[in-house]
This record gives sequence, structure tokens and C-alpha cells, in this order.
Amino acid sequence: MGGSSNTNTSSGGKDKDKDDERGSRSTKEASFKEGEKVLAYHGPLLYEAKVQKSENKEDEWRYHVHYLGWSKSWDEWVTNDRLLKLTDENIRKQQELEKSQVVDKSVKSGRAAQHKPKGSNDAKTDKEDTKILVKGKKRKGQPGGTEEKERKSSESLFMSHFPSTLKKQLVDDWEFVTQLGKLVKLPRSPTVDDILKKYLEHRTKKDNKINDSYAEILKGLRCYFDKALPAMLLYKKEHHQYSEEVKGDVSPSTIYGAEHLLRLFVKLPELLASVNMEEDALNKLQQKLLDILKFLQKNQSSFFLSAYDGGSKGTDGIKTK
Repeated sequence: MGGSSNTNTSSGGKDKDKDDERGSRSTKEASFKEGEKVLAYHGPLLYEAKVQKSENKEDEWRYHVHYLGWSKSWDEWVTNDRLLKLTDENIRKQQELEKSQVVDKSVKSGRAAQHKPKGSNDAKTDKEDTKILVKGKKRKGQPGGTEEKERKSSESLFMSHFPSTLKKQLVDDWEFVTQLGKLVKLPRSPTVDDILKKYLEHRTKKDNKINDSYAEILKGLRCYFDKALPAMLLYKKEHHQYSEEVKGDVSPSTIYGAEHLLRLFVKLPELLASVNMEEDALNKLQQKLLDILKFLQKNQSSFFLSAYDGGSKGTDGIKTK
């Protein structure tokens, strides 16, 4: 997610509308209720969030919000000017901001690429980033230093390109499990293994050759998924299901599917920030990871469940492209 600072100005007749939506600092009553779903500014973008708490300090209302589909580490206190009511008009505004952000980043990246000659270093970088994804090497550095700033900038860039339909998928996933108490029916079909194999086939067909770099990255993703799932990708209500389904030498990647794989992509910037990698190599790796996300988005209707039921064991019978 982007940085927490945000400035928004308006002129003319729009001022009154924005005051109505966001509320006024001098308002005695809270503009947003506890438990209410809202849109919250985080950097230049809007994210769906839920008001957890509210308080009035020095005649100014503050709200503790949780960004739906995101880790609790992003929870924060915000003021009225960071929040919008969850209306159709504001959802359209959210989508427009996401589109403009992606276009802006694409233009800048395209210009940079035009002035940067390709050479043997590109192949070397491919090998380096795949090795790090598979093995991993912890990054050394002081909090708040240059490396810390680069890490946050890199995380922000990755998440700003996160497909909006997949963000919505994460929100739905969160609501099914934590709010409705429903779980993904296991084992899934296709599994994480199946999806990664399909992606490699897709890249091989597109490049007209077997791409060793992507093959290594997918191997690393599978490894990350199997280790990260029980440690950081499960909601509390899913742990019992995990212990029932994953026994002995069974790999989670052969049981779980796209729903849990997508959660890993939210954690990847944080995980990759802990490895020692040059910024250029990290950016190239992230571009490849974003390409995998686009593949998930393209096959979203066949890879993801539209509803959870948490029923008995068995496949869901969904076909893949």
C-alpha cells in the first residue's frame, strides 16, 4: 500500500460535496460509525476499509481502520479527511485513481526502458533474482536508513500495480472466512501446483521456448507458499482445517488453490525486502511476479471460487482454462 500521507484539494462547487462525504472536523458527532465499511486514502489510492474504533480528541474525530484483505500491520488511526463513504460514486473514483496510477507508472517505466541499453547484465540479473527467490539471503541495514526507504518504495510500487479485481477477490476472501465463518473447500482444483504449471506452459508458449528464469521463480514461489501458509497465510478459523488436510509429507501446494496463493502475493514485498538484492534485480523480479498476477486475473473466473461453503472434503469441480 502507498504511504500514509495524502493531500487532496478541490475548487468551485465540489467543496460542498466533499464536505458532505468526508464530514467536517468541527462536527460533534462522528461522521463514520464503528463497524462501517468505508473507502480510505492510503497514499494516492483509495482502499476498502472497516472502522474498528472511533474517538474524539481535541474536538477532532479519529478512526481506527482495518484495510480489508490486508494484514493487521496496516491498521491505523486516520482523520475525517482520509475517509469517504462507500458509495457507487466513490467506488468509481477509487477505480479512476487506480487506473491513473497504473498509467503514470507505465509511462515512466517505458521512458526509462527506452534509454537503458540491454546487455549481458540482464541475463545475469535474471539468474541472481531467481536464486534469491529460491534460497533467500537476509538483508542487513538499519531501520529508517536508505535500504528501509528503498524497501518501502519497492513495496508501494508492487502493490500499486496489483490488479483491482484481485484486490476485490482478497476482500471477498477475508469476508467469507472472518465475517461469515465459511472456508474454502479442500482439496482445491486447480491446486497451487496446477496453477504454477499452467503459468509455465503459458510462458513457454508465449516465449516460444522454456524460460529457465521463470521456472526457477515458480519453484521458489512453491517453496515460499508451502512454508509461509501455516505461518502467515491462514486466518485463525482455518488452522484446524489445515491440520486435518495437511498431514505427513503432503505439500500444501497440492491441497490449496488460488485463494491462498493470492494471499502470498500480498506478503511477497515484505518477504523479498528481507533478502539482499540490488534494486534493479528486485524490480525485474517484481515485474515477473506481476506477470503471474496478470495470469491469475485473466483466469480469475476459473481459478477462484465465487463462494465458500466449508463443506466436507472433495473437489469443487471447477474447470480451468
